[in-house]
Amino acid sequence: MPIGDAVRRYLARAGIATRLDQARVIEEWPEIVGAQVAQVTTPESVAADGTLFVRVTTAAWMQELQLQSPMVLARLRDAGRKIKRIAWKNG
Repeated sequence: MPIGDAVRRYLARAGIATRLDQARVIEEWPEIVGAQVAQVTTPESVAADGTLFVRVTTAAWMQELQLQSPMVLARLRDAGRKIKRIAWKNG
């Protein structure tokens, strides 16, 4: 068995594959949300329950993005990311 297959199987059995998949959203964030949103946001972490924590530069942007959460979650799903909720944080 190729080493890559063995590693993938181990990660899947250990439950780590899902966490790694969730964490990929941080590096893919600009491509998923677009340049304008990426300029005013910084994805910080993903909790085990599928909550993505994103810092937003201003309160006005945070409010706008809270309203757009369903659309952003749909984009994340379309990109294959298993994010269930987004917690927007001002600052």
